[in-house]
Amino acid sequence: MLRAGFVGLPNTGKTTLFNAVTSQTTAVTANYAFSTSKPNVGVVAVPDERLAPLAKLVKTEKLVSATVEFVDIAGLVRGSSQGEGIGNQFLHAIRETDTMIHVVRCFENESVPHVEETLNPRRDIETIQIELALADLATVERRRERVQKTAKGGDKAARAELAVLDKLQPALEEFKPARSVALNEEEATIARNYFLLTMKPTIYAANVNEAALADPEANEHVKSTRAVATEEGAECVVICAQLEADLVDLSLAERIEYLESLGVKSSGVDQLIKSAYRVLGLMSFLTAGEKEARAWTIPQNSRAQDAAGAIHSDIARGFIRAEIVGYEDLMRAGSYATAREQGLLRLEGKDYIMQEGDIVNFRFNV
Repeated sequence: MLRAGFVGLPNTGKTTLFNAVTSQTTAVTANYAFSTSKPNVGVVAVPDERLAPLAKLVKTEKLVSATVEFVDIAGLVRGSSQGEGIGNQFLHAIRETDTMIHVVRCFENESVPHVEETLNPRRDIETIQIELALADLATVERRRERVQKTAKGGDKAARAELAVLDKLQPALEEFKPARSVALNEEEATIARNYFLLTMKPTIYAANVNEAALADPEANEHVKSTRAVATEEGAECVVICAQLEADLVDLSLAERIEYLESLGVKSSGVDQLIKSAYRVLGLMSFLTAGEKEARAWTIPQNSRAQDAAGAIHSDIARGFIRAEIVGYEDLMRAGSYATAREQGLLRLEGKDYIMQEGDIVNFRFNV
């Protein structure tokens, strides 16, 4: 299972947001630095509005959503790359994630002091970026020391690796993320072996107070955060962590009603989960029968045989054909039988590229 990690300065609302996303209330929250030294971990269902109608159509009560694992990592501070604030422990936790959700404080609250004393999202973002870049720079410099001698001796693999390091190091020295460096496919494969923190895709979560939700673009701090995200080509989600945490105990209908009263169309948590799923390069295909309606997670552009393997390796090994119908087609038809009569069900081979929302029945023999 792929992981998305919450990062940011202390007192930005990371743990509150983690609690809201994972619908937990057990994680430790406090308004001082290093209150959460160990990462909290939660497995989260990816919101999928297709499952309930699909379950109703096939007459099953069991719904199983796709999932993403979220990790709440304690706040980084200046000097974390040098071990400040038990920074090495935090950086290790980030290294084990697949994408970062950078929680940026965009709210004023005198009872929750800002670690830098004043509110400045761009500066706060840069503080985190600098610490991550410094940690990556140390990694690159250590690697360079190992490969230089071999490269001088004419080793082709070492020379190729050194060329990649030559591209990465200048960017990191300027505190630019490694993901901003243009690399071809071969170079990117080499770079992935370094597990660089700044190579990970990042989502910015602009954490606002409740009053700012109705018109977040009027909030100067949101504008500043979104500007940074746009410069990087990253996604930005505006969310009120405290509100979302308060909504956890309400029913779905009550949540929707309350959000609508604030002029908000959908939950920021749902937007964030979907964004993380998308940024991780994932998609869902569906299966539906009397036992359950389920969403399965696969990387985008997966082949049908690989999708079969997401269910069970035996199905992939004995793959014969995949019987596929699009979600919208099946819902319009009203049943598998009608979809088949209308020619909407089709048989695909193992190299078929799966599409988002494909409903699949795998034929296999083992």
